[in-house]
Amino acid sequence: MDPITAKVTIDRPREEVFDYLADIANHQEFSDHYLKQWRLTRVDSYGRGAGARFKIDAPLDRYGWGDMTFIEVERPYRIVAAGRAGKFNRNKTWTEWRLEPEGPSTTRVEVTTESEPALPTDKLMEALTRRRGWFRRGLNRSLRRLQSILEEDHDRGARATVGGL
Repeated sequence: MDPITAKVTIDRPREEVFDYLADIANHQEFSDHYLKQWRLTRVDSYGRGAGARFKIDAPLDRYGWGDMTFIEVERPYRIVAAGRAGKFNRNKTWTEWRLEPEGPSTTRVEVTTESEPALPTDKLMEALTRRRGWFRRGLNRSLRRLQSILEEDHDRGARATVGGL
């Protein structure tokens, strides 16, 4: 899937937004409407090496499990996650969060995600299920929820835990 980018401006300092995003357990709170059943891959959920596994709740997706691990965490600018998804976890995925100051206490968050289908059949399934549009809608909604959580402490979901407890 070609890169999909979404942006939002959050009325919070960049360091505060970064600290929230650098804890992968928080990601379930704002993206549980399309990424479900989060499980942490280790007890320490903050920073480089933190990871999670989740169910991608896409229509017509028989192999909806995916994972991501933070591979680069550059405070307070950028977080990069690499992962796998799809049948036998053979499709590579990347997600990058970039944080830019828009003022003394305002931050622009830009998220880009993409996947690399391993086989032509994986690429065909992405096209047939209209996955790109589905992911774009999910990503945009998750950023609106992130904004609501950080600005108003509203619309919170559950945090991910080890083993889903």
